[in-house]
Amino acid sequence: MSPLEVRISACAGFCWGVERALELAEEAAEKAPAPVATLGPLIHNPSVITELEKRGVRVIHAPEEAERGTVIIRSHGVPRETRERLFASDVKVVDATCRFVTSAQVKAHNLREAGYFVVILGEKDHPEVLALRSYAGDDSLVVETPADLPESLPAARVGLVVQTTQSREQLAALAAQLAPRCRELLVHNTICSATEQRQSAAVAMAGEVEAVVVVGGRNSANTRRLAELCATRQPRTFHVETAAELDPAWFRGLRVVGVTAGASTPPEQIEAVAERLRGFDP
Repeated sequence: MSPLEVRISACAGFCWGVERALELAEEAAEKAPAPVATLGPLIHNPSVITELEKRGVRVIHAPEEAERGTVIIRSHGVPRETRERLFASDVKVVDATCRFVTSAQVKAHNLREAGYFVVILGEKDHPEVLALRSYAGDDSLVVETPADLPESLPAARVGLVVQTTQSREQLAALAAQLAPRCRELLVHNTICSATEQRQSAAVAMAGEVEAVVVVGGRNSANTRRLAELCATRQPRTFHVETAAELDPAWFRGLRVVGVTAGASTPPEQIEAVAERLRGFDP
């Protein structure tokens, strides 16, 4: 019997923003004033965070926890007020905020300054969205789906920004629901290109295989979104953080399995999953 065929998505794993954040953290661990900490987990991948801790980069949750040394701002960004407190302190600050996230923050701020009521498409409790809302204003509205919209909006001019890891389909659906409820709608598509590339490649692959394995942290929004999108094309979709979670029973009787991964998943974790899959008997 032929071994299980494993196809790895054409676009999977680390994005440019994550690579930059890790490079900044590694450089800080070697050269920056100690102790070194990240304000919140640098990226949403538990294994990577554990490795950084081994190198002396700990995680803190408020600027006040760092009285000295170096603090790295996470790739998801932090609320505006938190950022200001951090830069006003005595620590050295390394800003690892993804530039797509920074762009979304600027657009949210500009919409608010221009008098728009700002709607944010995203996960309410996600750190990126919490930071984004601080630029959009306390009166902004965060929705996860069009169903979360109120029957009437408090303003006739509405601006829409998006968590960088959302899908185009969700953005289009929300814009379609907003348009009839306001006089003016200004949409900023702040989904990052890396997210769009990974989603397109993963969905295309999911339509060609008998099962899909999505690799990445369960606390990673972009990884969860990949799993959701793949499941629409291939119901036999499994989200795992490590190769050890794979169950041979999931793939019994199958011939072709696809593998993709979120933007915070390192290449060695993807290859470890692929290698274990190749060792399963169909």
